[in-house]
Amino acid sequence: MLELDEAKRQRTILRIDSGGGSIDDINWALARGYHILTKDYSRQRARKLGVSVTEWIDDPQIAGRQVGWVATPAPEYVRPVGRIAVRWKQKNGQWEYAVIITTLLAADVIAETNQPQAQVLDHQAVLLAYVQCYDMRGGGVETSFKDDKQGIGLTKRSKKRFAAQQMLTLLGSLAHNVIVWARQWLSDHEPKLRRYGLKRMVRDIFHISGFLVHNARGRIVEVVLNQRAPRVRNLARSLDVRLRPQHIAINWGQI
Repeated sequence: MLELDEAKRQRTILRIDSGGGSIDDINWALARGYHILTKDYSRQRARKLGVSVTEWIDDPQIAGRQVGWVATPAPEYVRPVGRIAVRWKQKNGQWEYAVIITTLLAADVIAETNQPQAQVLDHQAVLLAYVQCYDMRGGGVETSFKDDKQGIGLTKRSKKRFAAQQMLTLLGSLAHNVIVWARQWLSDHEPKLRRYGLKRMVRDIFHISGFLVHNARGRIVEVVLNQRAPRVRNLARSLDVRLRPQHIAINWGQI
């Protein structure tokens, strides 16, 4: 897939959304020596595994979310994996579940989340680090799928052919990542954006109107944003940092 030799594959972590979390997809990566950090594709299997968890702890990162170890064996995978269940309550009061699947060791996720190595001895810290490490791909476990459906409009697109379904999944992942990256860039001067979900990013930020100014050669030299848009001045500062090396000016004015 990445044209890596065996040694490099053993040092590579594939951190993927649930779209790549089928048993066949996971076994494909495991058989080639990759480390994985993904979410189980099957919601029914996630619920079954979730109700088997005997001890839940609250996640301080997201209110109302709980995490716990899945003790059920996983013989369906070609290499040993660990599984962490995540649950949260829906509006109707019922629990919804997701399951993270990984080959990473405790020391790996503690290092990935920039915590002191002594934390590997803390059971709760390790458990939360696995979930945090997965969240670092761009969003909380339980909110990312709903955010994609609402923010990107995944429910409005369907294809009958399998290849077309795969293409839509890839395009959805690309759109998801672009929005998350943009949120990180823009939040440097507008910290409130760090709390925005995908739906709000698309609705309140990506819909800001404006226009581009080109020079005689057709190159973009200026971006003008609608001065009436909320937070436009702070957003302009973040954009200016990104685009200044390309000699593109960022301004706001009447549209």
